[in-house]
Order: sequence, then structure tokens, then C-alpha cells
Amino acid sequence: MPHDNTRMDGKVALVTGGSRGIGAAIARAFAAAGARVVITHRDSAGEAERTRAALEGSGHRILQASVEDSEAISRAASSVHQTEGRLDVLVNNAGITAVIPHDDLDALDDDLFDSILRTNVRGAFAMVRSLRGLLEEGEGGLVINVSSLSATTADGSNVAYSASKAALDNMTKSLARALAPRIRVVSIAPGLVDTRFSRDWDPAMRQEVIDRTPLGRLTSPDEVAAVALAAATLLSFSTGMVLPVDGGRPLGN
Repeated sequence: MPHDNTRMDGKVALVTGGSRGIGAAIARAFAAAGARVVITHRDSAGEAERTRAALEGSGHRILQASVEDSEAISRAASSVHQTEGRLDVLVNNAGITAVIPHDDLDALDDDLFDSILRTNVRGAFAMVRSLRGLLEEGEGGLVINVSSLSATTADGSNVAYSASKAALDNMTKSLARALAPRIRVVSIAPGLVDTRFSRDWDPAMRQEVIDRTPLGRLTSPDEVAAVALAAATLLSFSTGMVLPVDGGRPLGN
């Protein structure tokens, strides 16, 4: 069990894209700390239910809402207001990408480029916009934006993905200023995370990342979740910052 100063008893957290990977790990960490967790998903109801069913504690539930759909987000916000009656932490984890070599400009067509930006940037903003009122109540709330090391290294899965994460970090700072003092806003920036998505990569590509990481392995979803829990419980006077979880990879050759 988490130490007392990392407890979230009585708190409510909403995790977008919480059915698998990083989102599911964050949901598990928050639930283990005593929070009630609301998981949203776009089209993975089965995985979302399996994740919810495995969470510690009670009161957890699922909402179907694509972050690209602002009307669906508004409905989800109304549901949280009516059912939970509060929101302490919003985790903007939902995101999309595809592995496209950075020099293959033609493969990154307009539809994919726009979809990445709508999901990874506008979707996060729309969630904050709809849930601001709930987050401002009580002791105030926290927004955690799940970003990426590629926001600064610009070597992510494709050009648009890296640009979207850079925009997300910039927006984190803007919103931290705009929403203070009632709402804190931070980004978490993992290196390549060992998820089902990255396991489909060419093994040589994965090994190259590992070889350039001083701590000698990929980031685990649980390590990202541990930083999210720390942001929610320990870093009470931190806002507008980017928290790296990358094994020191920027130090590598």
C-alpha cells in the first residue's frame, strides 16, 4: 500500500484513454491510493471493463467519450458532476500516433496529421475546458498531461506526434498560468514506454533506444504512473512543469 502521504482517499480522478497502457497503469496507481477512478475510452469497451474490474477499491466506472468529440466530452463532464459530484485530478492520457519515418513526408497525410493534433492537443484542451468548473471546487484540482520526451528531442514516432507533444507541453505552461491558483497543471514526459504499441516496433529500433538510455531499458507504464501519483500527492507546490521519466535518455549519445 502507498505511504500515507501518497494517499488519495476521497478523491476522484478521471483518466482519458484509461483502458490500457499508461492510462491503465495510472488508473491502477490512483485506485490503489484510495481514489475513485473514472476511465474514458474511445472504442475499447472490453479492455476498459477489464481494467476497471481489476482496480482496487470501489466506485470506479467507465465513460465512452472520444476526446476528438467535444459534445461527448461535455456529456462526460455532466456525468461526473451528477454521479461523483467532484473531480480532483484530470489525466489527459488519450493520444494517437503511427510509426512513420520523419523523412517520409508523403506518408504523413493531412488526415492523419490533423487527427493527431485533434486528439493529442485539442482533445486535452477540450477536457480541461469542460471540467474546469469541477476542478476548481473544494481544495482545487490538478491536470496531468501525458506528454513525451519527443516534445524536446523531436524524434518520436512521426513528425506530427513530436510536434503535438511539444504543443502539449507549451499548453501545460499556458494553462498553469491561466488556471492558477485553483488548478495546477503539469506534464509527464516519458521516454519510449514498454507497451503493446512499442512492442510492435522493429526490435532493432527498440534496442537502439535502449542503447541510448543510460539506465539501460525502456520506461515502464508503472513508472509513469508513479510520477503521476507523486504529482497528485507530493508535489503540491509545483505547476507548469514537465516531469521527465526517461532513464536519462537525453544524456545518451
